[in-house]
Amino acid sequence: MEPLPFSKLMGLTVVSVAPDCVKGELAVREDLCTRPAVLHGGAVMAFADTLGAMGTLVNLPQGAGTTTVESKTNFVAPAPVGTRVIGETTPIHRGRRTMIWQTRISTTEGRLVALVTQTQLVL
Repeated sequence: MEPLPFSKLMGLTVVSVAPDCVKGELAVREDLCTRPAVLHGGAVMAFADTLGAMGTLVNLPQGAGTTTVESKTNFVAPAPVGTRVIGETTPIHRGRRTMIWQTRISTTEGRLVALVTQTQLVL
């Protein structure tokens, strides 16, 4: 799957893409942080949104598209600058009109950073 332009800007590394799970990694760089130097909430959400969209894309019928229509994020712990976060997205629902994905973002040590649930509209 070709990387989305914004994912390149973020520095997202795609680890694996399958219909039941998408995995990615993101280096926590200073330009993705807030103050104190921890990963910005918007960067967390963009990371998860990209993984969820990729999960939807590999499950779409040929010729269909998708867009995010809802996203909810629970922030649990910070991810300090200089570390890496891992995102793992799995489907909750894969229907004809919508798909719902849940993304767990954690540190490389396994500490949960955020839990994101998003709904993708099938176009």
